[in-house]
Amino acid sequence: MFHVVLYQPEIPDNTGAVGRTCVAVGARLHLVKPLGFQLEHRRLARAGMDYWNHLHYQLADNWYHLTTKLTGNYWYFTKKAVKSYTDVCYSADDILVFGCESRGLPAFILDAEPEHCVRIPMLPDARSLNLSVCVGIALYEAQRQQHIHNEKFETNNQ
Repeated sequence: MFHVVLYQPEIPDNTGAVGRTCVAVGARLHLVKPLGFQLEHRRLARAGMDYWNHLHYQLADNWYHLTTKLTGNYWYFTKKAVKSYTDVCYSADDILVFGCESRGLPAFILDAEPEHCVRIPMLPDARSLNLSVCVGIALYEAQRQQHIHNEKFETNNQ
């Protein structure tokens, strides 16, 4: 099971959509506080629809709390990276980390493991992609590599 970490997310709609994607692929969501909204926010519920009740998620008080509880291979998604997210060999229990919408991931996280920083390529004039879109791109590439698109997913789409 992949793990998705949202570091201090600010927009409830994005977090709701990410939660919905996590349910669709069987990933676990981790939210690192502080959050820019309450978990009861109506826009979180609207974006997550009725999926939120099926989501496996955990809250972490801060980055240190998360990393002491969640051990494994971390991949940090940032526009500052040189390596493409498709140049990584993902393992089924990898941890995909995304920063908040306005600032991305802080330097203290990125500088700790620069070889684990990856980017989703885009044209130079594009400032950024939506957080929930980035999570979807990354999760489906990681799953594709793990050959998780098997009968379990195929039969549900027929």
